[in-house]
Amino acid sequence: MPGNSPIIRAYQPEDREPVVRLLADSDPWRKLGYGDKDWSRLFRTDGIVEGREGYVLETDGAVAGVALLRPKFLMGDYLELLAVAERARSKGYGALLLAQIEAVTFARAKNLFACVSDFNDGARRFYAGQGYREIGPIPNLLIPGSAELLLRKTTGPARTK
Repeated sequence: MPGNSPIIRAYQPEDREPVVRLLADSDPWRKLGYGDKDWSRLFRTDGIVEGREGYVLETDGAVAGVALLRPKFLMGDYLELLAVAERARSKGYGALLLAQIEAVTFARAKNLFACVSDFNDGARRFYAGQGYREIGPIPNLLIPGSAELLLRKTTGPARTK
């Protein structure tokens, strides 16, 4: 990975502006109709919306990625959002950020879930390459005519009898 080593740390309120800009300027979020106002409601000036854990990936002193994790979802956690800035893609940063989320999740649960838009082929390949399996579609969840695909990575059943 070029430049300084990437740092993954907890989201801080001062990350709000670069995180909102990163998300508002990238797909699939634009195609799904998300904009500055949506992200500003989620990433508030006092932190993130309650019930979520936020992580930022920083490279060369700038925000290059963000992840939101929602604990306690279907016998595991739910990765609500994973995004890497356009300038930082194809450098392994997404996998690095996801590995951190998995470490947090699998320390307390057996399952990590995520959703990906059916039209987002790059994200589908990325998650498949990281060991995620498509569980099934959720049609018309975010926009008409498109489905969100529920994904799961697991270390085993929640109960062992």
